[in-house]
Amino acid sequence: MIGLERQLRGKPVGIRTSTLVVLGTYIFVATATIVSTEVSDPSRIIGQVITGVGFLGAGVMLAKDGAVVGVTSAATIWILSAIGISISHGYYQTSIFFAALVVGILFGVDLLEEYSQLFTRGVHSKYKKWKTKPSRFIDTHPK
Repeated sequence: MIGLERQLRGKPVGIRTSTLVVLGTYIFVATATIVSTEVSDPSRIIGQVITGVGFLGAGVMLAKDGAVVGVTSAATIWILSAIGISISHGYYQTSIFFAALVVGILFGVDLLEEYSQLFTRGVHSKYKKWKTKPSRFIDTHPK
């Protein structure tokens, strides 16, 4: 659901990325649970997955003209891994609930930004200006 919402709206972290993050997290945590012994602890794997996904999310962000963009995409990757952990422990209804909640947040806040100037202050206004600037690679003055 989350990947579809991002894909349809042209945002980073679309269907493929979302599916791979959830699936990868599920496989790591489910495998750790299966092979756990008295010596190994599956919660350590969960901690390492969270750390690794944090680095993946950090790679999605970038800074441009004082505005940091991609934070929502990084947070989306992070919540996708949490949903993968939830699925690996059998909490399917909880996972669906949180996926729907995330879609509601992502879509709902964008709607609020479209209808109210209060939501487009600070970094969001800089990002909007940056997004509308012509690219230096596009010839805006044809000869």
